[in-house]
Amino acid sequence: MFLISAPALALSAEYRVFPNGTAYQGSVQVENADRFEFAEVGMLGERIPVLVTGVSLSGDCSPCNFTWSDRSVITFPAGNYTVRYTGPITQNHLVVAFPEPYRVVVKIPPGLDVRNRLLGVITPPGAVVSEEKDGSLMVTWNSTRSAELRFYPPDREMWLTWFSQFWIIIAVVLLLPFFLTRKRKSG
Repeated sequence: MFLISAPALALSAEYRVFPNGTAYQGSVQVENADRFEFAEVGMLGERIPVLVTGVSLSGDCSPCNFTWSDRSVITFPAGNYTVRYTGPITQNHLVVAFPEPYRVVVKIPPGLDVRNRLLGVITPPGAVVSEEKDGSLMVTWNSTRSAELRFYPPDREMWLTWFSQFWIIIAVVLLLPFFLTRKRKSG
């Protein structure tokens, strides 16, 4: 579970999940910010630093420089910026959170899915899922403080169907003698 937090108002955030589902590329716009923090939420809500790579800063500067003030915090002169970075995804689960409402867009590549509610998770409610021409999915929240996704590969749907059918057959086999003996007793 990952929390990416900016202590300033972010206008929008976009995340692109890599084709293998093990990482994402994030792009977050911030206003009047002088720092950006990369952190994970622990089991008790505590903040745990997240090690990200490929961090870059762009805005009305050339070049835009930043300094690592901690292993998970970058600082820069106050202003409006876009922070780009690559972060890890654990167990097909991506969670992002912000201090203010953001427009959040997550692009999921072809071959991964979130639409089956038994296998995937999309929270909070209100997200719009649309399929793009290339087969990728776009999940969009217009105003949210957090977004959570659990995606899955297509073989998981096949396994869920097989598993469900298997247990339905087991239930029928185990319940059939009960119904047959009940019918004989009442007859």
